[in-house]
Amino acid sequence: MLIHPNIDPVAISIGPLAVRWYGLMYLVGFAAGWWLGLRRIARGLAPVTRQQFDDLLFMAVLGVILGGRLGYVLFYKPGYYLAHPLEIFAVWQGGMSFHGGLLGVILAMAFAARRHKLAFLRLMDFVAPLCPLGIAAGRLGNFINGELYGRVTDLPWGMLFRGAGDAPRHPSQLYEFALEGLALFVLLWWFSARPRPRGQVSALFLIGYGVFRFSAELGREPDSFLGYLAFGMTMGQWLSLPMIALGVWLFARSAAETS
Repeated sequence: MLIHPNIDPVAISIGPLAVRWYGLMYLVGFAAGWWLGLRRIARGLAPVTRQQFDDLLFMAVLGVILGGRLGYVLFYKPGYYLAHPLEIFAVWQGGMSFHGGLLGVILAMAFAARRHKLAFLRLMDFVAPLCPLGIAAGRLGNFINGELYGRVTDLPWGMLFRGAGDAPRHPSQLYEFALEGLALFVLLWWFSARPRPRGQVSALFLIGYGVFRFSAELGREPDSFLGYLAFGMTMGQWLSLPMIALGVWLFARSAAETS
């Protein structure tokens, strides 16, 4: 049995100003995506210029933050925030949704594609491999905070989390770090290293993330205010199913167009 290190969620504190590890992980994620994008541009494997990429990154940041917050509000606690609308803006209290952030990025990239006269799916095929390391950084932030821990387990790597009782639990944040972050990055970076039919990289992202998230949720404790939903599945699993279905459809459509 392991014990969570109980790292102070505040990385740096200067007077009333507190910089949290979770916020720093977001910065690490965006920096990783920026660096990877520049590599692809330098190798001539991107549909955008360096100047266009800087604009895309700014819009992607807005998409992640606004979409992630609104997704949490709408998918997880609509009743609560309907009764307390001002708390929607209290992002420092926590509450972000990956699926909402994904929708935010998709909308931001659709706007960018129209603004810069780019093919939307080609743009998304470029953006998709840049995202998993950011996802990995976010899950590492969850682990540092000791939040989103897993279900009770008797496996030898079960971990005691502060505020989660006396029973060891799956370190599900690390499962997601490894699957949705590192494994998905390796898969997409390899797959996109040479030209692919339009839409296939995006499709593989949807399928890969959906499958990895659905699997990781098997060890993750569902949100206490939601519990298990229909068929014993969690909200994360239900939100991942449309991703997988859309990815399979997009991949098949792309393959049919090129056959």
